[in-house]
Amino acid sequence: MVFICEKSEIYEAISNVSKATAERSSIACLEGIKLTLKGNVLTLTAYDLEIGIETDITVRSQDVGSFVLNARLFADIVKRMPAENITVEISDNLQVKISGGATEYKIAAISAQEYPELPSADECESISVQQSVLKSMINKTLFATAQTDMKPILKGELFDIKDGVFNLVALDGHKLAVRTEPIKTDKEYKFVVPAKTLNEIARMLKDEDGNVCEIKVAKKHIIFEFSGYTVYTRVLEGEFHPYKNAIPSESAITVIVETKKLIDSLERTMLLINERMNSPVKFLFENGQIDISCTTSIGNINEVLDAEMKGPMLKIGFNCKYMLDTLKASGDEKVKMLFNGSQMPLKMVPAGNSSEYTYLVLPMRLQN
Repeated sequence: MVFICEKSEIYEAISNVSKATAERSSIACLEGIKLTLKGNVLTLTAYDLEIGIETDITVRSQDVGSFVLNARLFADIVKRMPAENITVEISDNLQVKISGGATEYKIAAISAQEYPELPSADECESISVQQSVLKSMINKTLFATAQTDMKPILKGELFDIKDGVFNLVALDGHKLAVRTEPIKTDKEYKFVVPAKTLNEIARMLKDEDGNVCEIKVAKKHIIFEFSGYTVYTRVLEGEFHPYKNAIPSESAITVIVETKKLIDSLERTMLLINERMNSPVKFLFENGQIDISCTTSIGNINEVLDAEMKGPMLKIGFNCKYMLDTLKASGDEKVKMLFNGSQMPLKMVPAGNSSEYTYLVLPMRLQN
């Protein structure tokens, strides 16, 4: 079995597909990419039993067969090949010759019979979302997913689709992020996709308008199809937190501030904070100004920003990193911060009339 392919095309496919290979596994084939040849179509598949990625490229061949190569080694070999055309030749005893120009490698392959089957795409219901929209939704919420295994379901994001509205939701007990878009479906869906999968999908989605992602929903897995790639993922089981109940509907204090100025101030504050000295950053909202201060064993900082303000004076503390992550995710020139007191969560929304996103950040208790 032999095929000839373009270096740039197969390297891009390997780079994207290999995100679904296992880094270390007792099953060697899970660290590899399965290559399936059917005439001039080469299918590359990676699957670590949680996430699977598959794509096709066109090659020059009339052969049929399949085998598995270690993903990292295969990628490194292709990347360093001196020629644009690469020839891959597989013998019956699974010895693989990879050649291009004056360079020739010989490496061992693994039988494709040992490779696990991807989940079936049969009997799946389908939803269409613009790739640029889905990418924005993931990028604006992923920061709020949990990083620990205390509640495994919070290591994913909730796809909450109902009445033509698509809410993508992430929370970790300290932060909540909801990104909202209209969607053309009258059906109702609720499922949780691992953050790891969504991170890889967001990297691969296109920013240009007109590119569509098809989301296929089955009982135990979800399939994303876009730009020639198919991504398979298991769903996380369990009950997701009833997030809508946590979002305040009214507020006593409204503050509108320039996002970049507040981010710059908090990044200066972070210079005095580390994991051992996670002191709160203190905010005093009064008379159209935000007084920001923080004191740790390293030192202290104090600065004042101008802001638009309605409501009484408020003094409140926050985890500096949580605030920074939330502000950076907004991507807006200005944000609106809504408060109901020093012990109640901050609600952050766009400064205009948009309801594109809603963020919550829980405060830290300040010492008297």
